[in-house]
Amino acid sequence: LSSVRVVVVGAGVVGFSTAVCIAESLPLCSVTLLAETFSPDTTSDGAAGILFSSTFPDISLERQKCWFKDSFDHLLAIAQSPHSSEAGVVLISGWQIFKEVPADKKPFWWDTVIGFRFMTDRELRRFPEYKFGQGFTTLKCECSSYLPWLEKRFRKAGGLVEKRKVNSLEDLSHHYDVIVNCSGLGSKLLAGDHKVYPVRGQVLKMEAPWLKHFIRDGDGKTYIFPGIHSVTVGGTRQVDDWRLQVDERDKESILARCSRLEPSLSSARVLSNWVGLRPGRRSPRVEKELVLLQGRRVPVVHNYGHGGLGVGLAWGTALDAFGLVRQCLHDMPLQAKL
Repeated sequence: LSSVRVVVVGAGVVGFSTAVCIAESLPLCSVTLLAETFSPDTTSDGAAGILFSSTFPDISLERQKCWFKDSFDHLLAIAQSPHSSEAGVVLISGWQIFKEVPADKKPFWWDTVIGFRFMTDRELRRFPEYKFGQGFTTLKCECSSYLPWLEKRFRKAGGLVEKRKVNSLEDLSHHYDVIVNCSGLGSKLLAGDHKVYPVRGQVLKMEAPWLKHFIRDGDGKTYIFPGIHSVTVGGTRQVDDWRLQVDERDKESILARCSRLEPSLSSARVLSNWVGLRPGRRSPRVEKELVLLQGRRVPVVHNYGHGGLGVGLAWGTALDAFGLVRQCLHDMPLQAKL
């Protein structure tokens, strides 16, 4: 009996999470991961990787809750294991602050993060422009460690990794029985999805080891996320902006905004600048379809379009995508499996 051949396209946090789920849960499948870029050159690598979520309009809240909770529980187990430092997954506490009181004082994920509460007046005094805040402990997942760790885990489960550019799904249809598309922004071309657009993000990595707590403006544009080796300071959310070079004006704006929230940053050293394009979409696409490729119908499972929330939702959507792959195998005629 030859095994069913599954290919996963994309080596960001969504691609590797999905590949690991499939390889570990379906040992009889041969699973190959193909990508043009790998860590440290993926969009995931620049992400601050802090776990919280916002709401997507086209997906039931129940499913979004599952995605977030599954991801949180998976990463929490790693943070509390001997693998924490190698995998780059740690617990972090801090504040999310708002200039106006939000309609939802308690987001849907409030009971998944740890110790969620509203900030006291005394805590808020530190941020005079802000009227409301939430304090909680969540997770930070540093993809420059986490992706190589996932890759090791994937190879250990028998997965194959190949570096090459996939120009079209047709290229894959002869060699694989199921295609899993985790190509992020690449899905614009690969899946012909015009609903995917870039959201340009620029961040600085700074040396400020004295900072231990995160601070995030509720609008998502200004944030300070202390990590294992440096502090990620950001940011920008520029829709439909494809520029990958560092913009000096953005850099100055980020430093000014973040130093207002955390004055000690003004004496911190900038270690590096980074720009990445998040795969924006009204809602992530996690679904299967049968695509006619070179005269045969090939099942394709899509898992992309997470915007700036890829790290925090990756494991949850990977479990969903894995379930869809299992359905595809179930629906296959017997001769295809032989």
